[in-house]
Amino acid sequence: MSSVREPAAHAAASSGALRHVLLHLVTPLLMCLGMGLAYLSAFVSPEPHQVPVAVVGSGPQTQVLAQTLKDEGGEALDVRTVADRGEAQELLRGQELSGAFVPDADRPELLIASAASDMSALAVQKVFTPLAAEQGAPLIVTDVATPVDDDPTGQGLFFLLVAVSIGGYASVAVVGGAGGALPMRLRALLVAGVSLVVSLIGTALAGPVFHLAHHSLWAVWGLSWLYAAGILAIGTGLHTFLKRWTTLAMMVLFVMLNFTSSGGLFLPHLQNGFFGALHAFWNGAGFVEGLRSVLYFDSRGLGGHLWTLVAWLAVGAVALLAAAAYERRGRRAAALPAPGPEEAEEEMEESVAV
Repeated sequence: MSSVREPAAHAAASSGALRHVLLHLVTPLLMCLGMGLAYLSAFVSPEPHQVPVAVVGSGPQTQVLAQTLKDEGGEALDVRTVADRGEAQELLRGQELSGAFVPDADRPELLIASAASDMSALAVQKVFTPLAAEQGAPLIVTDVATPVDDDPTGQGLFFLLVAVSIGGYASVAVVGGAGGALPMRLRALLVAGVSLVVSLIGTALAGPVFHLAHHSLWAVWGLSWLYAAGILAIGTGLHTFLKRWTTLAMMVLFVMLNFTSSGGLFLPHLQNGFFGALHAFWNGAGFVEGLRSVLYFDSRGLGGHLWTLVAWLAVGAVALLAAAAYERRGRRAAALPAPGPEEAEEEMEESVAV
């Protein structure tokens, strides 16, 4: 009889193990699908959409040229006029323009700020080079804000974002998972400590290791700490509620939607409306644009990016508080004695009476 039961028990155990494996495969397969959808839709075949450009000058000829560009560019260009070259340079340094064309019969000039986006600078050059050719003169390109020589494309900040993000969300599995038995206040201290270490690593990579930042390393460190702390706080708080699904949630929030909307490779006007809209308030965009502001644009607009990172950290603090309250309720419920038969009968009668 026992010889019959053993194969049946073994088959049941194998079936249970297979179901367990298949259930856990759902997460990596969803990550594969999500990453493919996010990255391909965000980065493949970028199309210009309302790229902000200007024609420098005043008078009827400038207005006609600007209107012609607007008509020919359609939805691809957002064309305006500015009074002089100095104003155009200020707008470029404030990242309000991607390019400014200075008409001249002998020396047509295009002003760009490639530190804001190398891809946007190339896009506007493609627009204005044929225009200069029609005037029979080569286009002079003047870059008013160039990236450092160690990061000629300016995309090093995107890869710094990737490194700091991985340090943040990968640590959630340890702080929120392995550290789940610790009191929440201790986990919150770990969030602060681990994010500090991640920020120091990021600052070292940006400064002495790869020389992406030639100055303002204190600002780079501060932005990195704010950014990493927000990710760790949100993830640690979510782990209490999501458990093993936390990894998938973190990948969605801080990889699929975050890297693609950060502006590290393409600014919003080269992406579709969805990722362009996320760029306005997502934390990766706040981090990358904050670093650009500090390193290349004299901290113009830094305040808004700081508030973005502070808001995400505040969301993380709320997540930690909510998780702490939820865990306290769970512990209290577990500490209550189970009702006896008489108490259970009384509770039944009360519920029926209600």
